[in-house]
Amino acid sequence: MKILTWNCNGALRKKLFALEQFDADILIIQECEDPTQSTEAYINWAGDYIWKGKNKNKGIGIFPKKQHRVKNLNWTGEFFLSGLHSTSPSLKWRSEDLQLFVPFSINGKITILAVWTKGREDQAFGYMGQFWKYLQIHRSDLASGTTVILGDFNSNAQWDKPDRWWSHSDTIVELQKIGLESAYHMQTGETQGRESKPTFFLQRNEGKPYHIDYSFLSSDLLESANLHVGNYQERIKLSDHVPLLLEIHTQ
Repeated sequence: MKILTWNCNGALRKKLFALEQFDADILIIQECEDPTQSTEAYINWAGDYIWKGKNKNKGIGIFPKKQHRVKNLNWTGEFFLSGLHSTSPSLKWRSEDLQLFVPFSINGKITILAVWTKGREDQAFGYMGQFWKYLQIHRSDLASGTTVILGDFNSNAQWDKPDRWWSHSDTIVELQKIGLESAYHMQTGETQGRESKPTFFLQRNEGKPYHIDYSFLSSDLLESANLHVGNYQERIKLSDHVPLLLEIHTQ
């Protein structure tokens, strides 16, 4: 099975041709528009899709192909940070308050969490912090095996801050404790923060490369998986991100 994740940088309806070469079974696209409010050609292409977003022009879409079926899992829950004397409401958070995470299943067999983390400079729990919050709520859901987490995390270990327990590196350790490993790092042997293949180019500048898109797999899927990272020359006219294509050999 081929699962593609790509932050298309908007206007997916004009970029559908660029996805044909991947022959993907499932496409996870960040920054795409809501098909119901777009062109007829786009909604016909979208099929029996899932889409989530607060802005009709920029959300996250799940698009199944080749008669595969996807089902929104609608995970909900809340987490309370205990052990402190504070009674601040910021110590408690809910799934629906976090952006943008879409849990779904493929053919009722594989659990996927599609990710596009959101954040602001003035937000303590921005980007990876938002995912860390989601992980605290849904740790058991993600630890059940036959699971993939993938998408645009907007994060890298080189941006760790020592006084944040929700930093990139600490969150990676939490994922490892529940049996989820980065396919890229297992495949290449590279360490977090020292990736040789970037997935994002700031302002589409080849001289400003970063690795901020990831795929984490449970151990029962990891050994049979292969991850391909797109390249700058082929994609830079379409987006500031390159696609990641994950191949999983399933029964």
